[in-house]
Amino acid sequence: MSHTATCHLDPDHRDHPEPRHRHTHGVPDSIRRSREGLRAVALSLLILGATAAVQAAIYVATGSVALLADLIHNLGDALTAVPLGVAFILRSERGERAAGVAVVLAILVSALVAGALAIDRLITRRPPDHLGALALAGAIGVAGNALAARVRTRAGRRLGSPALVADGAHARSDALVSAGVILSAVVVAAGFPIADPLIGLVITAMILHITWESWRTVRSGRPHSHH
Repeated sequence: MSHTATCHLDPDHRDHPEPRHRHTHGVPDSIRRSREGLRAVALSLLILGATAAVQAAIYVATGSVALLADLIHNLGDALTAVPLGVAFILRSERGERAAGVAVVLAILVSALVAGALAIDRLITRRPPDHLGALALAGAIGVAGNALAARVRTRAGRRLGSPALVADGAHARSDALVSAGVILSAVVVAAGFPIADPLIGLVITAMILHITWESWRTVRSGRPHSHH
């Protein structure tokens, strides 16, 4: 009986401690996993890169610090695909763990930058304009992050990758953060321009919470199936 056949008959096959990772059409598990991981990482990078590009164009027109905070975070989120992609290319579990730590650090840095920008805007008191475009940018952020989260989380669960699942949870939470940009546009339009930097600070707090949750996922070494 062929090696492939025995893999399917024996779920406890010692060369494959994860029963769902099996040979497919003669392709070894590690190579198939690498390809699937890279595909998910590349697709999420494309989605978030496009989202950040559109938001950047709208930021130039609006000058909203809430949007800038979300834009910086989305761009940083997109760039976390790089260490994850390298880990999948090398087919290294240690590399994936290191990439997971890089994801957490990227989230933390984006929180600190967003907070600094919000504080600066509180001091200078420059309200955003073009509020319709600002709300549109928030909606684009919600859609882009939700789609990227779906791609990352599904692949992370299927491949048993805590780093990819953490990145998926991160993007899903970012969709809620982007909703804060829409809220900023609505509240400023209602006559409360101070709300823009305040919402930027709330976004900063949310990103810090996401940092902690992502760190817990990466540190545990197991994807959380309830996400």
